[in-house]
Amino acid sequence: MNVSENAASWRVEHFGREREPVVVIDGFSGCIDRIEATGRQARYEPVQGYPGVRSAFDPNYFALQGELLGRLFAEHFGLEKRFSAESCALSMVSLHPEALSQQQRRPHYDGTRPNLLATVHFTQGPETGGTAFYRHRRTGFETVTPERADEYEAAVREDEREYGPLPPEYYYGDSERYELIGEVEARPDRLIAYRGRRLHSGVIPTAPDPATLRRSGRLTVNAFLIGEM
Repeated sequence: MNVSENAASWRVEHFGREREPVVVIDGFSGCIDRIEATGRQARYEPVQGYPGVRSAFDPNYFALQGELLGRLFAEHFGLEKRFSAESCALSMVSLHPEALSQQQRRPHYDGTRPNLLATVHFTQGPETGGTAFYRHRRTGFETVTPERADEYEAAVREDEREYGPLPPEYYYGDSERYELIGEVEARPDRLIAYRGRRLHSGVIPTAPDPATLRRSGRLTVNAFLIGEM
């Protein structure tokens, strides 16, 4: 299936002081009902670090808008128009807040490489949340680069010593540790892309319900893309 760029619309957000881009594409696939149906029937497994379950998904689906992605990645992330998928998976948040580790209760970054891009493709609407972006108050960092990684991790440990453990909940909003600097709400067939070094967290407005997870739980396609520099 081919999708015309004209069927999609896009914008670029620049949250915070560091002005890191977040690309937002609506109408990305043109077949989101089919993708969601596939996700509801897929076989899932727990994944270390992720607060839920995942099922491998064919990364070739990015070819639906490959030219558009390549152009946007070149223009806004300074990458070549060619990119490859490091991983691609259907994802469902399934952990009850009480089961979250301390790391899963705070914003995180996915990696420090400048050419690592994370994408989240939403299948449902704003009632399922979205993705939020943060500034770490102690350091002022909105991104974690290789040069910042040790300082950031040390500052997180200092947060823990000063403020104690985080409560059993999916993180959202402002606190003494992090400041919310922007968010993108979920919309069916909306894909967002941002550098993996950005501090971010999924917006999970309600605790996952095992009884309805398969039928209506928060379902996204998550991928890590490597752009050529």
